[in-house]
Amino acid sequence: MVDDLAAIAELDEMCFGREAWSAAAWEHEFERVTEDRVVLVADEGAVVGYAVLLVPPVEEDVVELLRIAVAPAERRTGIGGQLMTAALARCAGRTVLLEVAAGNESAIGLYGGFGFDEISRRRGYYAGGEDAVIMRWRETA
Repeated sequence: MVDDLAAIAELDEMCFGREAWSAAAWEHEFERVTEDRVVLVADEGAVVGYAVLLVPPVEEDVVELLRIAVAPAERRTGIGGQLMTAALARCAGRTVLLEVAAGNESAIGLYGGFGFDEISRRRGYYAGGEDAVIMRWRETA
């Protein structure tokens, strides 16, 4: 997976622009991939998507979905759904939180389709003053 670092950083830049993580931040994430930090990569011969989860010890209930992205040319092909399915499978019995730019309607739709609900907003959180929507998922029986 470390071999994918440059491709993931490039995809992050493509998807998030000025909100992208630096190459050094991605290197730090890969150094921290343990039982508490999980990086999932969708690879169709090249990195086309990824998700990053912060999964605390079992006694803690909340998992954070820190990052998820799919290459623009690969969107609406099911890769985002596959990444979400794999991510949520690692979160059995826990609550998952994420934040998303209020204007990112396609991501909000994807999350809503997986059962995430808006629980809060951070006003003016992103560069340019865009709100962050805080969403929560709880596994249903």
